[in-house]
Amino acid sequence: MSGAIIENMSTKKLAVLGFFILVFQVLSIIVGALIAPSPTSAISYLATKCINRHRAGGWLVPWGSNRCQQIHSFDEPLAKTLDANDIVFAVHVPLPHKEMSPWFQYMLAVLHFDIAFKMINQIEDDVIITIDAGLAYRDDLKSEWTTKCHSVERRPLRCTFAVPKTYENEGRFYHCDPIPFMELGSVAHKYFLINLRLPVNDTVNVGIGEIKDIQIVGIHQNGGFTKVWISMKTVYSPWIFGATVWYWHRISLMARPPVLLEKVIFALGISMTFLNVPVEWLSLGFEWTWMLLFEDVQQGVFYSTLFCFWIIFCGEHLMDQSQRNRLSAYWWQVGLVVFSSSVLLVFDLSERGVHLNNPFYSVWASDTETKVAVTFIIVAGISVCLYFLSLCGMVHCVFRNIGGKIQQVPAMPEARRLRYKGIIFRFKFLMLVTLACAAMTVIFFILNQVSEGHWRWGDYTLQVHSAFLTGIYGMWNLYVFTIIFLYAPSHKHKRDKSGDSQRTDVLEKAESQASWLTCGEQGPTETYRITGKVAEE
Repeated sequence: MSGAIIENMSTKKLAVLGFFILVFQVLSIIVGALIAPSPTSAISYLATKCINRHRAGGWLVPWGSNRCQQIHSFDEPLAKTLDANDIVFAVHVPLPHKEMSPWFQYMLAVLHFDIAFKMINQIEDDVIITIDAGLAYRDDLKSEWTTKCHSVERRPLRCTFAVPKTYENEGRFYHCDPIPFMELGSVAHKYFLINLRLPVNDTVNVGIGEIKDIQIVGIHQNGGFTKVWISMKTVYSPWIFGATVWYWHRISLMARPPVLLEKVIFALGISMTFLNVPVEWLSLGFEWTWMLLFEDVQQGVFYSTLFCFWIIFCGEHLMDQSQRNRLSAYWWQVGLVVFSSSVLLVFDLSERGVHLNNPFYSVWASDTETKVAVTFIIVAGISVCLYFLSLCGMVHCVFRNIGGKIQQVPAMPEARRLRYKGIIFRFKFLMLVTLACAAMTVIFFILNQVSEGHWRWGDYTLQVHSAFLTGIYGMWNLYVFTIIFLYAPSHKHKRDKSGDSQRTDVLEKAESQASWLTCGEQGPTETYRITGKVAEE
């Protein structure tokens, strides 16, 4: 019987492997903390108030040789002669003497309105603001602007006024929530121009208060972080791909067909390889606006496969021989994972899918769409909670099952007893590592939310957010590699046939005396076989 590498590898070699994995994990964290910059940058742009009396169809530029006629304040004498429909708010991205880059990967824009309080022009409750927005681009400062998209969008305007609404407090500003405005899945051009207008008539943009200024906060991924991220994917991608191919080659050399656990480990390797594919290299040369959606699909496929693997991994060490090795035995757990993933995919398609044609669209644009989006998230969250409760229960049962087996170990022959003690210890350690990986993901996420993004340590700045992302990404790659490597079939017995014959005779005699443990069942590991028999009895 060959078993898996986790059973046949010497303790010394396992320690070397563990040290090797630990070093790579630390390096993944250090790369994010000390080498990579912050993942994103946010730049605030104050919109320029351009005059467009005749509502011409051209693009209005806030600065440069062809800059628009503009006013600095609505209190100027010239502004008093203008109608609200004559004003176009223009923003040039990026700031003067700078360029955008494909290394930025994506660009988000958020609106912030500076609205002054007036007794005769207050913000009404549940008011909707209508925005006539357009986006153009060019790749040098002399060429004409090319229209990318144009859309009329509606957004809820939610503002509060901290002091009493009296004449004495006129001129104070409301505190308004940021408004999602735009999301570009690719930054393939050097310069972008945003023109937005707030059309006013008897029914549109009534009760929105006295707007003084509009600020647009542009958010994009830092080029330095993109380089680090793509480099990590380029390193891990062939590594995990090679390990997956090697694993399945070893499975195919076996005389028996692969069992369910071996198939799901192979699927886990494929999903990790799919997540690692560095398609970002190609996105640097092409305007692929679907990259954000594709990255979400990559992550969804991996995490769905990972969750299914955990369920099957635990379940196959609980079920008896007649029930195991059948995917249908896990129909409700796997169905819950697939359902949750489908809900999140539909939610993602409802926003980022539409962004492919209209980057100004947002599912948070209305109360109805917001409620639907929140419902999708809540349903998926409840499903994930049910999944983890089921997983914790299965892990508890696995340890109890193994605990029952440990009680029978003293009755075995000495060679058999030492072998099974080692096997059970290694299996339990691997289960604890699995739970630790899941726990670390949650802990790092919480720390990332409460931290300020970076810490000072002497002369070095530690980027906590970057370290979190690179550390978690490295951890999942190393975890998948560990599972693939340790559960690959071991061919050590073929090389050891000419070894110590006396030791072999002892082991064979011990195995024959304890043949009731396996009853001829085939499986990837000894733990897999003995736990199935104990569960049946």
